[in-house]
Amino acid sequence: MAETFTDNPEQRRFELRVDGELRGWAEYLPAGGSVILAHTEVLEGHEGEGLGGRIVRATLQALADAGKTVIPTCPFAAAYIGRNPELVAFVDPSLRGQFSA
Repeated sequence: MAETFTDNPEQRRFELRVDGELRGWAEYLPAGGSVILAHTEVLEGHEGEGLGGRIVRATLQALADAGKTVIPTCPFAAAYIGRNPELVAFVDPSLRGQFSA
């Protein structure tokens, strides 16, 4: 099973494909030095496979590699970051306090 994760700037989303089949994505909007992570979607029939978390992690890393931080307005992404404290470093510094225990 081959996973690929790519940016689709025309649709403003990072896409996860498994064996060439689109399985989910994270929609984003530019916001200066940060990027708004607006929505995470896993296609029907693939829920519960851990794809949402993999999409969020890969999106955070891709944006960090581009020198950006994240403003997570997507409820799933925000909750996922909250459950994984090591990911708080990817969040815009002004919002990190929301994720502190």
